Amino acid sequence: MVRGREPPWRVIRWVFSSTAIGPTAGTTDRQAAAGSNARRALSATGSRRTGHLGATGQGGFKGEPGRYHLYVSLACPWAHRTLIFRVLKGLEKVISLSVVHWFMGEDGWTFDNGPGVLPDPIAGAHRLSQVYLRSNPSYPGRITVPVLWDKERDVIVSNESSEIIRMMNSAFDEVGASPGDFYPVEQREQIDALNARIYATLNNGVYKAGFATTQDAYEEAVRPLFATLDWLEERLATNRYLCGERLTEADWRLFTTLVRFDAVYVGHFKCNLQRLVDYPNLWDYTRELYRYPGIAVTVDFAHIKQHYYQSHPSINPTRIVPVGPELDFLAPRSARRLPVDRAADQPDRKIATHQIATDGTPAADGLAMPVPGSVPPG
Repeated sequence: MVRGREPPWRVIRWVFSSTAIGPTAGTTDRQAAAGSNARRALSATGSRRTGHLGATGQGGFKGEPGRYHLYVSLACPWAHRTLIFRVLKGLEKVISLSVVHWFMGEDGWTFDNGPGVLPDPIAGAHRLSQVYLRSNPSYPGRITVPVLWDKERDVIVSNESSEIIRMMNSAFDEVGASPGDFYPVEQREQIDALNARIYATLNNGVYKAGFATTQDAYEEAVRPLFATLDWLEERLATNRYLCGERLTEADWRLFTTLVRFDAVYVGHFKCNLQRLVDYPNLWDYTRELYRYPGIAVTVDFAHIKQHYYQSHPSINPTRIVPVGPELDFLAPRSARRLPVDRAADQPDRKIATHQIATDGTPAADGLAMPVPGSVPPG
């Protein structure tokens, strides 16, 4: 049991078919994956890049309250990034939300009834593929999460998480977003370097290991993966966050992989040289990010575990979902890594009951929201 609580279209994470589901890669955030898995970089009309969402609207998409809708999967780590930034930037009243069903079979992502599913309010789609075809009836690509939709132009803005989180980071700052910059100019070179290594060996590395079909391919993925975890453990011995004392985009991109690691990647993807809980600094760090106000509600282990163990028959043909492991993300942090504010270190069980706001009504959870991008207490 786990206690505590998806411009132009560019890269795809998931491809659904009748036989197998696996990661794919493309031209931006997943450059390390094999070329055979790469997809074409398409815009909403099937053309190359034409615009980008920004504060001014230059390129065709302007940051405006109520104009955009986000489609995510609670299981998908790439989509999870966008859900986190929607919370960090206080965009629950600005960007509405739909959540697909955790199971992905022959029909791909669907809006079938189930706990945590939020249906499509735009056109009442039953499958996410219908959202893509609404934007481009001749769309030739694959169906992925996340998707950011423009209600005004009735098209997809982007389905690339690394683009969407940067849009959320700054495009709505003048129309009600919470203050804070998770991609500050003075740290961009460092953030980009961290993102590149962590993506190639860890974010995508778990998939390369999990979907490997030969022993050599598996070991070629899993050994760099754990070399990166060892490197991160050492880095966090002297840094509170990846770039020092300031939370950045790099931390949240890493978090969505770490929070899934012991629950699914250790067993399902055979990434089992060590568990996350065997890394004292990484485990403390992950728990601290989990406890950051508003983040716990974005983590749904029922969706995560059921998706991975039941949607990948080539890896788990029985589709049995394990009952473990027992992980307590609300346990007090260790004082070993960095000084702890004892008042802030007391587990606040309220975060487990926080509800995701879907269309402009942020759910109260009793937690004070610090300035995003600043250092929280403790």
